[in-house]
Amino acid sequence: MQQPSIPYNARKAATADEMRKIDSVTIEKYGIPGILLMENAAKHVADVISTYMTSPSGKHITIICGKGNNGGDGFAAARLLHDLNASVNVWLIGNCDDVKGDAKINLDKLASLGISINSITDINPVMDSISKSDIIVDGIFGTGFKGSISGLAVDVIKLINSSNKPVISIDIPSGLNADNGSVSDICVKADYTATFALAKIGLFTHPGAVNAGKVIVGDIGIPHELYDKINVEITHPQWISNTLPSRVGDSHKGTFGTSVVIAGSKGMCGAAELASNAVLRAGAGLSILCVPSSIQNIMMTKLTEVMVRGLGEDLDGAFSSRSADEVLEICKKATSAVIGCGIGQSDETAAFVGNLVDSLTCPIVIDADGLNCLSKHKSYLYQPHNLHILTPHPVELSRLTGTSVDQIQSDRIGSARKAASDFNCIVVLKGAGTVIVHPNGRAVLNTTGNPGMATGGTGDVLAGVIGGLIAQGINQFEAAVCGVYLHGLAGDIVANDIGQSGMIAGDILKALPLAFKSISNC
Repeated sequence: MQQPSIPYNARKAATADEMRKIDSVTIEKYGIPGILLMENAAKHVADVISTYMTSPSGKHITIICGKGNNGGDGFAAARLLHDLNASVNVWLIGNCDDVKGDAKINLDKLASLGISINSITDINPVMDSISKSDIIVDGIFGTGFKGSISGLAVDVIKLINSSNKPVISIDIPSGLNADNGSVSDICVKADYTATFALAKIGLFTHPGAVNAGKVIVGDIGIPHELYDKINVEITHPQWISNTLPSRVGDSHKGTFGTSVVIAGSKGMCGAAELASNAVLRAGAGLSILCVPSSIQNIMMTKLTEVMVRGLGEDLDGAFSSRSADEVLEICKKATSAVIGCGIGQSDETAAFVGNLVDSLTCPIVIDADGLNCLSKHKSYLYQPHNLHILTPHPVELSRLTGTSVDQIQSDRIGSARKAASDFNCIVVLKGAGTVIVHPNGRAVLNTTGNPGMATGGTGDVLAGVIGGLIAQGINQFEAAVCGVYLHGLAGDIVANDIGQSGMIAGDILKALPLAFKSISNC
């Protein structure tokens, strides 16, 4: 059955500053009052509770608000939930006299309905309210939050997190940085986040994604043309389904291209097996695996559908620099190449990788040891014949860029953007919330995958999937986006089937056809 269309505003993610500017233009240029935006936001909160949690009627709901606009959304939501026959208890961290603007208007509306707003001076009454509640609504801090939390807010958030009650956060969990997903010393852990207008980047980057729970984006009446300049996107199944090539009746193996995988070394046969098989699981017509000659027979025994070629090697059983010409000959009719899985990092192998990157004309996916080799010969990255794809994890990106892992993780999108621009390559920064970035600055946050995938070999599978998609004629950026999404989706299918603990890369490889099938009707 065809799924409903993904709303336009649910396909992008913004920073806090971008949202502030969009809100300002909406109010000042388009004449849409802020109080109306707040009302629409509150309606979205009530709708999320009604749709995803429970009917509010007859339920006890504790709503904890700050004194800013996030609290104003909470006040308005309290009124709407009251109209839906919920019993609402509203708590304010601060004094009513400190509430200003549109938030004050909604505070006064609550008072006119006889709904009391309790200023928190003692944590015990809040604890009692939470213990009797069916749902807790977090409206303490909004997207402008940065820094640390202190005072009563710390105690309140501890109560929320220890309550074992369903929690919905308004716009963003309190204590979460909207721009990068970092969290304060303490942060609300929500089951649902009802966010407004556009998703916030921090809701999809870790650790923020763990605190956000299920994110539901609500359209609150902001003109959609204001979203056009936002250049961070979110993956969704329709995007992937619309990008994948169709398989028409008169197709043959040549229709779907050839990917050459240059992988493996003595003791590293598994990486070569996973990557070359993933090429076929991604739908490519042919997969040719190039390995050092000493492991050719092993790979021929392990692989049935993949063609295996043995190349010249050094004394340690890794690729010799002299074998680059052999690869170039094999790749003459290739539509993509994958380089690096399990090849080692010797000086001779590094020279081999540099020669290939400098000479190959088909698009290349460079992974693992291929990246580590290039960190010794970065000049080869600056003059690509094609738009190549780098698939580093944070440590590998650190080696390539000379930036610390902590710096990279504190701004994953910014770090990937700089590397993509510097090297004129597409960068797939792997990890929780994988980021795909084009040299032009376009960035995509992936929404699939789980911690069970943190196991050896999963990166080899990903590299092969992306290479297999490029082989079929999908442009490199779209192939990277689709490959990351489908790879993560396969991991989610495995997790749903057998759980996360004990998942191995081979499980993900086997689940790839199911991942493709699951998005085929989107």
